[in-house]
Amino acid sequence: MTSIMNQPNKWNPAPEGMTIKAPFQEAYQEILGDDALQFIKALHLHFNVQRKALLRERDVVQQKIDAGWKPRFLPETAEIRSSEWQIAPVPEDIQDRRVEITGPVDRKMIINAMNSGANVFMADFEDSNSPSWENVIGGQINLRDAINRSISFVNPDNGKEYRLNERTATLFVRPRGWHLEEKHVEINGEPISGSLFDFGLYFFHNAKTLLKKGAGPYFYLPKLESHREARLWNDVFVFAQEYCDVAYGSIKATVLVETILAPFQLNEILFELKDHSAGMNCGRWDYIFSFIKKFRNIPGYVFPDRSQVNMTVPFMRAYTQLVIKTCHNRGAHAIGGMAAQIPIKNNEVANEAAIKKVKADKLREVTDGHDGTWVAHPGLVAIAKEIFDAGMKTPNQLHVKREDFICTADELLQLPEGTITEEGLRQNINVGILYLENWLRGNGAAAIYNLMEDAATAEICRTQVWQWLHNRASLADGRIIDHSLYEDMRDDEIEQIRSTVGSKAYQEGQYVQAICIFNKLIVQNKWVDFLTLPGYELILSNDEKKVCEEEVREPESEASLFVAEEKTITI
Repeated sequence: MTSIMNQPNKWNPAPEGMTIKAPFQEAYQEILGDDALQFIKALHLHFNVQRKALLRERDVVQQKIDAGWKPRFLPETAEIRSSEWQIAPVPEDIQDRRVEITGPVDRKMIINAMNSGANVFMADFEDSNSPSWENVIGGQINLRDAINRSISFVNPDNGKEYRLNERTATLFVRPRGWHLEEKHVEINGEPISGSLFDFGLYFFHNAKTLLKKGAGPYFYLPKLESHREARLWNDVFVFAQEYCDVAYGSIKATVLVETILAPFQLNEILFELKDHSAGMNCGRWDYIFSFIKKFRNIPGYVFPDRSQVNMTVPFMRAYTQLVIKTCHNRGAHAIGGMAAQIPIKNNEVANEAAIKKVKADKLREVTDGHDGTWVAHPGLVAIAKEIFDAGMKTPNQLHVKREDFICTADELLQLPEGTITEEGLRQNINVGILYLENWLRGNGAAAIYNLMEDAATAEICRTQVWQWLHNRASLADGRIIDHSLYEDMRDDEIEQIRSTVGSKAYQEGQYVQAICIFNKLIVQNKWVDFLTLPGYELILSNDEKKVCEEEVREPESEASLFVAEEKTITI
């Protein structure tokens, strides 16, 4: 038997072969009991080998793209696309999903989101959650308490108390993607999948309770790149239901279509999950990030400013409408994406402009045939609901088949037109650093310059800067984006950040670490698939210090090497 590193007396013994290397709190034992950990171990032993094999397949596909191959609809699955079939019917409580709110799994957010008036709340362990051990396990406790209706929160600053209303949003949970690991937990010396860990704990503790209440264990599945990755999730669902004695088909999952490869396999993904499917969602920001990332090494595939790549550019219009058509043909809901704007206080003109953009975005979605949409702030729920109520008189729009819409593979890969501006370059540097600083402090959803930024939008920032620099792209005024230009603008933006937040906040925050991570990701030739990976190493290091209860040397890792630059960063 093994238990938590350096603290063998504080945890109940973990299952044989399992090591928990994380800070201890008494409340965590409620979530990490022996039966729950045995289930987590079983998920790992049954599915981790296949998960890692699928990640290697991603690398093979990337090599093909680098060699000039372009994604196409799969000839070997043509029969699935051409034959008649439907997904299993979804339960009554998720027939109407016209407004969904998303956010991290902290206690106050869960209460506010469930009370917001939205039809659905997606509680997020992924892009809007910084995966410290406290956030991950605390989030599981918060969700259990919300389902049991025992959740409450008292604001320590003003004493205001938060509790659930009688009527609340239906709960969905987004676990981390297949590529992420939960390195606080090892089985036979190997880190467990973050996907399996998040899913497993939530399902084990809450599935039967949810079903007794007339709901169910509902999930969002992020960053799938192939139908085989969807098949793995379906296999996990079947295993979990049998292991926990939960009826087959109780799990319902909505797939986020947020990688450039997924639109070529929409039918296949729905087919693999058809007994557990709750439709698809257009994850627009990750989709843009994925397009840039996958084609980053192809000459000429350079995107313009992030602000110019909106939902009306041709490749985005093609993908969202294809999702609607495919989903409705199979009896599945097609949920729209997230407008990044949030309400702006103390500036009526700016707030009106932001709300106008949100309304236009939601009007386009309901007119196209979406069955619902996402918002990031409770203040936008009523606005989105008003537009969908006016444009969608039925619980959904499954009857809108979009037979008028046809698109080709080339249209899905059409590069957006536009320019690269100095303002766009500076904004990417500035926002990328600010988001990473928030993330390192445990805040995965950050309001920056009146936009809600999460890991997906921050990924666009750093990916664009990397692509522009390594392709020596030109600004609209003719200047080449080289290391010298980047470094000058980087230093300017660092000084601007320090001036804005103030010296005290700058020194007490995580700005130096964020700058080092962001800069290394930009200047190094080697591509890092996700910016949160090096940041996670710092989180692990901090949690290890808490475990040991003494100052320890940071492990020799890629994250620790970020500080060692050939050129000194002015900070």
